[in-house]
Amino acid sequence: MDTLQHTVDQPHKKKKKWPRILLKTLGIIVGAIALFFITVFAVDKIALRAEAGKIQPYGQTVAVDGKKMNVLIRGKGEETVVLLPGYGTAVPARDFELLIRELESDYRVIAVEPFGYGLSDKTDKERTTANIVGEVHEALRQLGVDRYVLMGHSITGLYGIEYVNRYPDEVIAFAGVDTSVPKQGDMDTELPEGLFRFLKESGMMRLLTKLGDDPYLKLGYDEDMAKQIRMITNRVSNNSTILNEMSHIAENFRVAREADAQFPAELPVILFVNQDDTAKEGWTELHEEQAEHSEHGKMFRMSGGHYLHHANSPEIAKDFRAFMAEIDAGQ
Repeated sequence: MDTLQHTVDQPHKKKKKWPRILLKTLGIIVGAIALFFITVFAVDKIALRAEAGKIQPYGQTVAVDGKKMNVLIRGKGEETVVLLPGYGTAVPARDFELLIRELESDYRVIAVEPFGYGLSDKTDKERTTANIVGEVHEALRQLGVDRYVLMGHSITGLYGIEYVNRYPDEVIAFAGVDTSVPKQGDMDTELPEGLFRFLKESGMMRLLTKLGDDPYLKLGYDEDMAKQIRMITNRVSNNSTILNEMSHIAENFRVAREADAQFPAELPVILFVNQDDTAKEGWTELHEEQAEHSEHGKMFRMSGGHYLHHANSPEIAKDFRAFMAEIDAGQ
């Protein structure tokens, strides 16, 4: 009887071990994941402190709403070109470096880093189109700049329409580098703000950036400038000001669409458009419509991705100069 009972009990003992083994395995996996995130978080915080003293200032700051906004001024031409970035471009003045090099021989170029970007302060002020436009204008007013071409990338197409309509006596032309259009589709989609906040606060953004190739080195930037861009990007990407801007994107587009916002017909407009963008329906046609609305409008199709100024700065500068020469000759 004892031998039989022992044989019967064996399977039961083995069955009882499986839950313990499973729980132990799950505990190890959860612990490993937790250790990974703790390590990533700690490395990011330590690196941010270490990098803070290594970031080299560039440009100059101006006072806007009691805070500091960074601007980079290059060139000594008679006419001024003001550069504004697309959404999320962490270090605008450096991102525009290749385009600035092409323009500075003939123009005074002012690259503005809105609040939250580059070396500018953050702000708690809501990132509505009206607030962003007013802040950029105040920066230029502090610099004594009152006649200029407004040139910008991506979402500057949205902000720029309000800007030129609010300050028509100052802006002499608008130049767009694959700029946003109020009528473009899918801009009422809620963006994953929580995900981007997690990537920032957890340190995962630094890790993801490090795993990829450096885009600026690929463009021919020297190692020192590329390293500076990486450090500033790690510091400012997805900060509270930029995420606040993200949360207002859908509303800013809605307001512009409902107002049928357009560039003034009398304003010269030149648009450089990524002809390979098939993700946005009617992308080229929407820009053609904008150019045709202007009495002095032109549109140029280019290849090179959304950041056209990375691959096409010489062509953009050449076509822009020719366009401005035509405008000046017609006046």
